[in-house]
Amino acid sequence: MAASAKLTSFPYASGLRQGLILRNRTFAAKHSLPYQETYGELPVICYLPNEANSAHGYFLPETYRAILKNDNWRRRLEKVHTQARVSLPKADRRWRELDSCNSSDALLMNIFCFPGTMKDDRIFDLLGVERGQKPVFGVKARVPLANNKFDRTEVDMRLGQLLVEAKLTESDFQTAPCAVLDAYRDFHEVFDTRQLPRVADRYLSYQLIRNVLAASANDCSFCVMADARRPDLIEAWYAVMQAVCPIDLRLRCKMITWQELATVLPRKLRAFLQEKYGTGGITHD
Repeated sequence: MAASAKLTSFPYASGLRQGLILRNRTFAAKHSLPYQETYGELPVICYLPNEANSAHGYFLPETYRAILKNDNWRRRLEKVHTQARVSLPKADRRWRELDSCNSSDALLMNIFCFPGTMKDDRIFDLLGVERGQKPVFGVKARVPLANNKFDRTEVDMRLGQLLVEAKLTESDFQTAPCAVLDAYRDFHEVFDTRQLPRVADRYLSYQLIRNVLAASANDCSFCVMADARRPDLIEAWYAVMQAVCPIDLRLRCKMITWQELATVLPRKLRAFLQEKYGTGGITHD
């Protein structure tokens, strides 16, 4: 078995989920926002949009309006909540993944769809991206397979030549059988497979491995965005990163926490993220 010392995800993921639930229940009550709670021991807050006012409790009003005006961003809102049938009461509309207070995609859009975010050069400097780039969500990256076909894996966001994987309360980066990874054309060139974390015949952090392969094939950089309160996810990413063989590709791999990102965001957005997520970053402009 090739693996580094691995932190157990459960206490970190569960603790963050509980904190987000409490924060969002308080937030929804304070601002009189319509919401429902999922069934179960840890009831997740799911916001309902106010179609009449073009508003959604998950987003700042100006962010939601900007999302509705952009075809790619608006389509991302339609991503279906896969557990809604068993975890949420019936509603007049289909529940969406981005309704949930635990949605990392929604957090990503809260940040990058806010009208003032991309007007500050500091965001481009932090991410190492050329100025003037616009975020695109749910991008299908073509990752070559050994059989001359492609895996059109979905990337959470692309900003210029930067691919982004966003995480919040997810337990891990998924696993996959070794045979699945062996089917990628460049897998053994990009990675020292002896160093990749693995349990029996399954590689850990499959999503990360696949996204690094996407970055390699598309001559991109790759960034994981996760919460600083998730040292398990941070450790998992560095375990994969150290197994990347090409030095230039390894240098194009990075990790940025939501807390780090918050420090270069507009003050109104920072305050909003602090109230809903507890990400900090409230400083004087």
